[in-house]
Amino acid sequence: MPQPDDQTYTIPAPYRRMENLHILFWLLKDIGWCMLWKPLGISMIFPTLTIALVITWRTRHIAAELAHNLAIVFWISANSYWMISEFLEFDTVRVWGNVTGKHLALLPFLTGLLILLYYYLVQKPRENRTEQVEAL
Repeated sequence: MPQPDDQTYTIPAPYRRMENLHILFWLLKDIGWCMLWKPLGISMIFPTLTIALVITWRTRHIAAELAHNLAIVFWISANSYWMISEFLEFDTVRVWGNVTGKHLALLPFLTGLLILLYYYLVQKPRENRTEQVEAL
């Protein structure tokens, strides 16, 4: 059973409904991609990415949430770019050396990964040290 001094992260009901809608849009986008239904896949990019940005903005004051939600924004961006590259058939076009159009999706994927690495290797240890000092 949680102790009264444990930190709790609660999500207001309207935010939770928005997150649930976000999952629906994300699934529809990926189903459109999987089934090669270009209009569905492409039309779901905007609502999926918009809600991800809103969620990120609303949780910006919590470092862990900000980092993870930014990573999700970059993940959706990379995923959407990759889908478009396949739909518009430039995924196999060589851009530079062995790098193809699809490989450019690595840029936002890696950006999200770098954000999480920074959080876990720099920010979170700082937070832990601050908590330890405050506990003394």
